[in-house]
Amino acid sequence: MKFLALLQVEWLKMRKTTIWLLALISPALATAIAYGLGDPHSPRPWIDSFYGMVIPHGVLFLPLLAGVYSAFVCRFEHLDGGWKQLFAFPVTRIKVVLSKFTIVMGLLFINQVLIVAGLFVVGMIKGFPAPFPWEVLLKSTMGGLAACIPLCVLQIWFSCIWSSFAAPFTIAVVFTLPNMLIANSEDFGPYYPWVQPFLAMIPEGGGFIVSTATLWSVIGISSVLFAGFATVYIKRKVF
Repeated sequence: MKFLALLQVEWLKMRKTTIWLLALISPALATAIAYGLGDPHSPRPWIDSFYGMVIPHGVLFLPLLAGVYSAFVCRFEHLDGGWKQLFAFPVTRIKVVLSKFTIVMGLLFINQVLIVAGLFVVGMIKGFPAPFPWEVLLKSTMGGLAACIPLCVLQIWFSCIWSSFAAPFTIAVVFTLPNMLIANSEDFGPYYPWVQPFLAMIPEGGGFIVSTATLWSVIGISSVLFAGFATVYIKRKVF
């Protein structure tokens, strides 16, 4: 079975659920916060409002959604021997997991796009002066998305280990809650997967002192390590 066919299968399973509604919650709340904080007379109205959106979205919702999406795309296979039925087809385990990872990243991409759209709407309503800072916002939102890669790999790995939806979701909640405290730590922040998306989304001058080189080095190395360990586990696991 080709990879595109696997994506179509995952898409069909997701399309019949209400998981899509979760993609609207964080952008809607962040947009409401930006509307309340938005001041067209501030020196940087677009960036200041965006920073107000990044705090709840990046600190809380983005890592939680990565955990929820990861657990959700694996729950179907945990029901009634779904893994065995799936692997009965001519398909490799790695392609199956990679298709699930792609769906999770796609959902998070929608979240990030809606964040930018929400800020644009707020700016139009509030009368923020032109130009719209596309370059800064795309760098921030897509940076936050890229920083989700090791976290998504980790959460999908957990979701393959435990058949219960609650277990990987609980892990996401427990490790997301300390984010604000850890984000303020220059020593620990860059190494904590659940806070990395937030740190990657912070616009310059956001007040968090983090080495960009260290952050992205850790994200890259941890992505490779987590993917390697997860691959070995999935290949050896008896479903």
